[in-house]
Amino acid sequence: MDTNNEKLRFKDEVFQIVGGAIEVLNTLGHGIVEKPYENALVVEFGLQKIPFRQQPVFDVLYKGQKVVFVPDLIAFDSIVVDTKVIDRITDHERGLMLNYLRVTRLRVGVILNFKHRKLEWERVVL
Repeated sequence: MDTNNEKLRFKDEVFQIVGGAIEVLNTLGHGIVEKPYENALVVEFGLQKIPFRQQPVFDVLYKGQKVVFVPDLIAFDSIVVDTKVIDRITDHERGLMLNYLRVTRLRVGVILNFKHRKLEWERVVL
């Protein structure tokens, strides 16, 4: 397997997501709580015709019982989108995203950090 090609999986889709996030940041400004950014992304994705699901429910088994995991957004039926308002993206957020990808059985995630004037974002590939 060519890992360089794997890292570029959904390249165009990720850039569309990031472009929408930049538009949201430019419009709302930086540093408010996470939920308005998530909701604004929903509006922006709709305007840009980016297919998405907001807070879809995924079953997780715990000792034989179903519990649920609810990510912020799934875009293009393939990419987990996680909105943050934190000082910086760290290994903690990367680790969370890897867990999100395992639970959703998706391969690509995008962490969007709206804390600062310039959008910080990272693509995470499982």
